[in-house]
Amino acid sequence: MTTTTEAKPPGTKRRLEDRVALVTGGTRGIGAAISHRLAEDGAHVAAGYWRQHEAAEKFTEAMNAEYPGTITVHNGNIGEPEDCRRVVREVIEQHGRLDILVNNAGITIDRTVAKMGDEDWLRVISINLSGAFFVAQAALEHMLVRGTGRIISVSSVIGETGNIGQVNYAASKSGLFGLTKSLAREAVFMLNRSQRPAGDGPGLTVNGVTPGYIATDMLATIPDKVLERLRGQIPVGRLGRPEEIARVVGFLAADESSYITGQIWAVNGGLDM
Repeated sequence: MTTTTEAKPPGTKRRLEDRVALVTGGTRGIGAAISHRLAEDGAHVAAGYWRQHEAAEKFTEAMNAEYPGTITVHNGNIGEPEDCRRVVREVIEQHGRLDILVNNAGITIDRTVAKMGDEDWLRVISINLSGAFFVAQAALEHMLVRGTGRIISVSSVIGETGNIGQVNYAASKSGLFGLTKSLAREAVFMLNRSQRPAGDGPGLTVNGVTPGYIATDMLATIPDKVLERLRGQIPVGRLGRPEEIARVVGFLAADESSYITGQIWAVNGGLDM
């Protein structure tokens, strides 16, 4: 079955028209699907990546063919605080502003607790959680000046349920829940203190999305028998698709979501029921 994007009438303004979005880890997997969705909705997309130059080049070529002149890529190590700040500055300098931040970059280094080394723990926390904070901190400063913005962090169902061999990953993804809710409260507090309450406008919101098991490269190395067992645990009976996560992110990035902040949206086929 082939799906097509519904054509919009001439002159129809797309819901993210001329907005600027930074998607960390935005050239592969879920991040690439989010970048594509935001571009489809009219945004100028700045996609972050680290080291995977060839994949980033292929992504850029494909996106520029479909959305000419609206895509940039930015190389940076999200595990380094100054690199996080530099990437945000670079995006603002090249695009003139930053309206939407999607904290998507993440890694796994799976070990049981008994075998997990110091670096295995620190590396995952530094990228998945600390990196999200440092990028959001820099983006929030810019958004507060403008009085509007969207910050969306991609967590994981593992942050809710835990998983054997993933204590570092689960802790980092669970930490994004607290980060999201605290940033949401601070954003509203700071706007009110500066006498710029959101009112009926788009506001400055902070939300999270928790994917379940999604068909990406991260699951490609899992043996078929294990995947089959995972499918059996999911009420809808299948893995999720990256585009299904991107669809929720696209909604949370839009003005229509202005009454939603500090929330965690589960997209997991009912896995946590």
